[in-house]
Amino acid sequence: MTGPRTSRYARDVAVVAFAQSDHLRRTDELSEVEMVMPVLHQVLAATGLKAGEIGFTCSGSSDYLAGRAFSFTMTLDGVGAWPPISESHVEMDGAWALYEAWVKIQTGEADTALVYSYGKSSPGSVRDVLTRQLDPYYLAPLWPDSVALAALQAQALVDAGETDEPALAAIAARSRADAEANPHAQLRGAVPQGDYQVRPLRTGDCPPVGDGVAAVILAAGDLARQLCERPAWITGIDHRIEAHGLGLRDLTDSPSTRIAARHAGLFDAPVDTAELHAPFSSQEVVLRKALGLGDTVAVNPSGGALAANPMMAAGLIRIGEAAARIHRGASDRAVAHATSGPCLQQNLVAVLEGDAR
Repeated sequence: MTGPRTSRYARDVAVVAFAQSDHLRRTDELSEVEMVMPVLHQVLAATGLKAGEIGFTCSGSSDYLAGRAFSFTMTLDGVGAWPPISESHVEMDGAWALYEAWVKIQTGEADTALVYSYGKSSPGSVRDVLTRQLDPYYLAPLWPDSVALAALQAQALVDAGETDEPALAAIAARSRADAEANPHAQLRGAVPQGDYQVRPLRTGDCPPVGDGVAAVILAAGDLARQLCERPAWITGIDHRIEAHGLGLRDLTDSPSTRIAARHAGLFDAPVDTAELHAPFSSQEVVLRKALGLGDTVAVNPSGGALAANPMMAAGLIRIGEAAARIHRGASDRAVAHATSGPCLQQNLVAVLEGDAR
């Protein structure tokens, strides 16, 4: 078997299919099951597999967004849980569900995996809901919302001389321009920077609030080549966590991203594409530095999280978008990044490669 260019694991595992919904500001007329089902059907159809032929299923979502406990069990109706399936769930972005599925395949307990994630942010105030991620004794009682905390990080970058407001505006403009070619993006084309949300961040520096779904299929070894003409091999994947307390961190840097990237083998060879989960323009500055990305790397050619940021799915979308570019021959070696928590607290890095052409 001719494997990917580099492999450091027991089994070669690849992303063989990716699908996502159109990301919309509101989906009041749809339940989570109705959102998920078309995307699951699409990703399965791309490989020709049926739900009963999948070895492992893992989902990512948040009960806080749904406002009810164990809400993820309802979406299993969209998967089809009879006959019984091997299934798991993470209360995280779907990128971490993909990591669990990848581990499952590495152990030899499955050869294929379906990973999906979804989020409906429209019913409530995401800025307030995300305060529940904070330290419950010192920070959460103050109710600093997610935009205020991102602005704190952005101001630290400005004060350190690493960026300024025009540079942040340029990142936002580039992302929205790139999203013109992405039919699933929520925001596309020229979008005014708008008023300050929390200085120095304007509306254009912040992600849109919206609803969406994403799904990928993983497969091992020769089976991956049977299911996909050019698989996107996961040649490295790792995730790390920063200190919970914001005062214990240097907000202008992301050592956890750098460590995860090193363990994933990112620095072993150049990449041509980077899909970064940077919900705020200022966070792209931090991630570019941590990952050592130069100007020759295409960063967020899909538009990134500034064009569509469905909670709990945006990180999985970064992996899916990077894989899709390898599938269609637009990339040979890509890095995908996902984050969770305030100010880039938790970070996952995956390196994907296509077979030599």
